[in-house]
Amino acid sequence: MSLASLTKIRRNQFWVFQLIGWFTLVVILIFLSTLFNPPSDGYFLSLLLTYASSAFIAGILTLGLRLIYRWAWESGFILRFLLAWFGTLLAAYLWQLAQIDLGYLFLDAETIEGRVVFGEFLIFSYPVIGLWTGLYFIIKYNQLFQIEKEKSLRSEALANEAQLLMLRYQLNPHFLFNTLNAISTLVLTKSGEQANEMLIKLSKFLRYSLDHSPFDRVSLSHELETSRLYLDIEKVRFVERLRLLFEIEEQVQESLVPTMLLQPIIENSIKHGISKNENGGTITIKAYKKETSLILEVIDDGPGIGNIGVESEKGPLLSGVGISNIRNRLQEIYSDNHELIFSNIQPSGLSVMVIIPYETE
Repeated sequence: MSLASLTKIRRNQFWVFQLIGWFTLVVILIFLSTLFNPPSDGYFLSLLLTYASSAFIAGILTLGLRLIYRWAWESGFILRFLLAWFGTLLAAYLWQLAQIDLGYLFLDAETIEGRVVFGEFLIFSYPVIGLWTGLYFIIKYNQLFQIEKEKSLRSEALANEAQLLMLRYQLNPHFLFNTLNAISTLVLTKSGEQANEMLIKLSKFLRYSLDHSPFDRVSLSHELETSRLYLDIEKVRFVERLRLLFEIEEQVQESLVPTMLLQPIIENSIKHGISKNENGGTITIKAYKKETSLILEVIDDGPGIGNIGVESEKGPLLSGVGISNIRNRLQEIYSDNHELIFSNIQPSGLSVMVIIPYETE
């Protein structure tokens, strides 16, 4: 339910409770009166008019109390308490007097003869108006609590958004430095066409990484296209030392994934698995569906991670900015409904597996 709908309900809450409450009182009073005094001809109509008019007058009096309470709401607890006490006393007494007049008007005079106004006031009118006042303040405080809760949730949502924005724009400065350095080298060697192509790919990659909101989820095919832009830029540096293999199931091409999910994983594979090997290596990117989950896996044939079972959260690879970025974004977007798994593979290499819910547009 939207916030606008909740606000509208809150505005109408008083009137709904007011009408239902006094109508219910009329029904109860008529039921009790007819239960103990079976109505004679015409008596039931007189009884209905009496109680309906009484409830109407009580409604008018409690509307006045509401105006007083709203006026004094910001004036402190003591003033509110005194106004509630004396306001309830006055409204109940006036209501009791009105009930006696209604009895003379619609019922036989004998039915009210001998009644003591103050006694009737203590037995019925004051408890009912007192209950109305108590419920008014309970509902009012509950509304204030809900408003504060909504403010807290909005603040938390804004904080999460700010955190995601911060995480989203943590581009690795080493990547930019290395790319610009490679472009500079191409320019110096008069490889102008290749330098221009690299600049175009870099601009597309940066535009994609900066234009999308951290809350955006895009199709896997779109994410893979961006990953290929990044890999094409890196291939200019590594040339034949960087080999790529894609194993993507056709059915998952349109599944939704967070933007820039694969790039930090691929970047870590290049940094820790490919660049340290003179002969380079192969990066395999897999994507497939398993039951209700989408599984993304990036595999390199580098040296892997020593003692991964013991230090899976402590090594420089697993605690770096890129991986921490992914951990935090997955937690913010999917809460605990995800997995990020690191495992060594034989004979050598590292597998990074991301498991998220399988969703499509």
